This record gives sequence, C-alpha cells and structure tokens, in this order.
Amino acid sequence: MASTFSFDIVSEVDLQETDNAINQAQKEVAQRYDFKGANATVELDRKEKTIQMEAAAEFQLKQLVDIVESKLVKRGIALKALKYGEIEQGSRGAARQKISLISGIDKENAKQVTKLIKESGAKAQAQIQDEQVRVTSKSKDDLQTVIQALREAELPIPLQFVNYR
Repeated sequence: MASTFSFDIVSEVDLQETDNAINQAQKEVAQRYDFKGANATVELDRKEKTIQMEAAAEFQLKQLVDIVESKLVKRGIALKALKYGEIEQGSRGAARQKISLISGIDKENAKQVTKLIKESGAKAQAQIQDEQVRVTSKSKDDLQTVIQALREAELPIPLQFVNYR
C-alpha cells in the first residue's frame, strides 16, 4: 500500500470537443433564417487557442456568441474557460470578436487554490507546479475532502482533477 496519495488539479480545455462545438455552430449559422445572406463566420485557431467570430452587425455577433456558448455547454466545455475580447467594429457595420480559451492555472489562481486547500481543514499539502497544482496526503479521505471543497468554491476558472493515485 502506498504511503502517500496524490492528484493533480489542472484547468484544461478539450480542443477536439471545442472543435466539434464550433463545427456545430457553423452548421446552425448556415441553416438559420436570420443569418441568411449575412456574412457570419466562426473559426477555431487550435494553435493560438482562440475562437474568432465575425458578423455583419453587432446584434448578430451577440447571437453568434449565444450559439457558440450553447454548443460548447452541450459538449461539456465550461464557459469559465472563455475570455472574451473587445468587440471590434469593421467596415460597413461589421463586428468582430475574439474569444481566448483559458488553459492552465495562472499563479494568482494557483495561490487561491492552495489557500482553499489549507482552509478546508484536510491534512493535505499543495504544491504549485507550472500550470497545475499537486495535492498530496496520507489519507484518501482528505483528498476527497479537498476535491469536494474545490468543487463547491466559486473559482474564476474550471478545474479538473487528474492523476489520482
């Protein structure tokens, strides 16, 4: 039996599911009557981890955002993982917006996570490792307590728990 147990806390976005959601959104835009003739596009840049949207008018862009959000939610992508850019005005009333996909836990949020772990009362240690947090304990029950506390906490990023050993 292992003397210590551990798991990692990460914040990742499944790019394949995001790609599927974007494809579904493109199909819906192509079929919707209110987008007929309107030059509305949605594209995913996997390398930059961004979603680029463009529509003929700002109100159509907002409808496009709603469509993309609904498809992402259906695919299990948390909306907390989206960081919205400014709406840019183009020529002839066109509007553009870039949405960044948040991947990894930044230092501020990692510190907040470790603080929550300490406040949970569980006998567990947390270490910040690059863009993830490793939690170790001698008791699996303490690790479960930490997971439960983090799920109940209102954090600005989505968390996943991986490498449970």
